[in-house]
Amino acid sequence: MTLAALPEESFQRVLCVVAHPDDMEYGSSAAVARWTARGIEVGYLLLTRGEAGMPNPPEETARLRLAEQQAACDVVGVTHLTVLEHPDGVLVCGLELRRDICREIRRFKPDVVLGVGYDVETPFGFDQADHRAAGLATLDAIRDAGNRWVFPEQIDDEHLEPHSPRWYLVPGLAGAATHGVDVTGEPLSKGVASLEAHAAYLAALPWHPAPADIIPMFAAMGGKAMGVEHAVLFRAHDLQAPPAFPTDGTQD
Repeated sequence: MTLAALPEESFQRVLCVVAHPDDMEYGSSAAVARWTARGIEVGYLLLTRGEAGMPNPPEETARLRLAEQQAACDVVGVTHLTVLEHPDGVLVCGLELRRDICREIRRFKPDVVLGVGYDVETPFGFDQADHRAAGLATLDAIRDAGNRWVFPEQIDDEHLEPHSPRWYLVPGLAGAATHGVDVTGEPLSKGVASLEAHAAYLAALPWHPAPADIIPMFAAMGGKAMGVEHAVLFRAHDLQAPPAFPTDGTQD
């Protein structure tokens, strides 16, 4: 069965929450390039500065990686970049992290939150610990943001308002994805260029494939599932859909 396109005609603001500089550039940024070209406002929230990701001293690495992330944002039309300073490599899914993500959801007021997976195992091996913490904290923060009694100081002291996004997206592969975004042509080219913007980081990974090889390869796999040349796939959750309660008294 061919995967359906995301209902992006209803998207106005998308907030992307990831652990590190470069996390968005492994495919999702091609979808972002398509969205910004269509007038959708996209914001990035990075939970760390990525200071543990290179052999350089941490402060030097942080400055370098954030400059590369800004360049990557410029390529795909992202003008709203927020970077937190949770420690890279030892990110903890707890109240402090949820509070910070909740704050950005209430401030940016997205109708879509794009997070990362929180499974221990992936098709490519065990996922990195920061990714798992970021994914679970984001999922919890989405619910927190809509409840005025959770982190109420943001409402009382910071003058933010509760906000409930409609969509929660997680990048997915063909077997687990529910929807896709056609990135054929310029969006894919920009997606490749956005990963290439992390030149110093990639240079520190001698085993890493060239962005021009790896990004189109995965996008072609996604395109096959969607019936187009190149696509980025997501598992999409409509958070405002009615619960799927059983109606015949049986359970699976």
